[in-house]
Amino acid sequence: MREKERQGLRISVCLPTLNEEETVGQILAAIREVLIEKVPLVDELAIVDSRSSDSTVEIARREGARVIFDDEILPGMPTASGKGEALWKSLYALEGDIVCWIDSDIRNFHSRFVYGLVGPLLSEPEIGYVKAFYRRPLREGGVLYETGGGRITECVVRPLLSLFYPELCGIVQPLSGEYAGRREILESVPFFSGYGVEIGLLIDIYKKFGLNCIAQVNMDTREHFNQSIEALGRMSFGIMKAFLRRLSDEGKVKLESPLHSEYNAMVYTGREPSIEEVKIDVIERPPLMEIPEYRNMRRRLEGKS
Repeated sequence: MREKERQGLRISVCLPTLNEEETVGQILAAIREVLIEKVPLVDELAIVDSRSSDSTVEIARREGARVIFDDEILPGMPTASGKGEALWKSLYALEGDIVCWIDSDIRNFHSRFVYGLVGPLLSEPEIGYVKAFYRRPLREGGVLYETGGGRITECVVRPLLSLFYPELCGIVQPLSGEYAGRREILESVPFFSGYGVEIGLLIDIYKKFGLNCIAQVNMDTREHFNQSIEALGRMSFGIMKAFLRRLSDEGKVKLESPLHSEYNAMVYTGREPSIEEVKIDVIERPPLMEIPEYRNMRRRLEGKS
């Protein structure tokens, strides 16, 4: 808190939400009670919502959070959806000099997920981007196993990093949904629209600012709702599309044809397997600093300050 005041910085915390009524309230309450009311470290608490159909929005407002609807930001842009799209648009709407994103499905949330992430940014001037890491338990059939979570990381992303970016293999949780960054860093890199947002940010920040710009903090353990194998397949498809696009951009691989947008999921009707095509678009949003509306808005805000 003293470092934040000394540097004259504002901190925004935002949760991307889509039907998270079971967990969003306890996360927001913990942040509000500990990091706003007890110690005013957080200046802005918000959710960026993708039109939840449950009571997520009502709960967030009850806990004092600002509600941002992602489809109301930059309405003139071509339409897109997904987590990365929501985060990109939230960066436009949030006011902080430091922006911290926290996934909204954490079952064992603790306020360290916020102060642990912003701490290095306040104490180490060379650090611009901080990711959380933790042990990932796996819940199956009502039983909680100490390990086994993070299946996409270990089966998809870590092998790809080992092949093409071995210098990033020291990042324990490259796909962690809890991270914070300086605005000048985040506004200068593109965002992928779907679940490729985390790996895209990690690679792009590394390429633009170097490995010494990135820190990671041990948050002990993170419990959340574990996705089904079918859902993990769809998520992996989007992540791999983003990864391959970066490899192509850098000339590390040559794509002879465009990447397909249809994920061929194997489903069973009774005892018979069949293929179900699921359309998964991965759109790359440009750095916000390239958007005239954003530049004009930031100039106005800086002029007021």
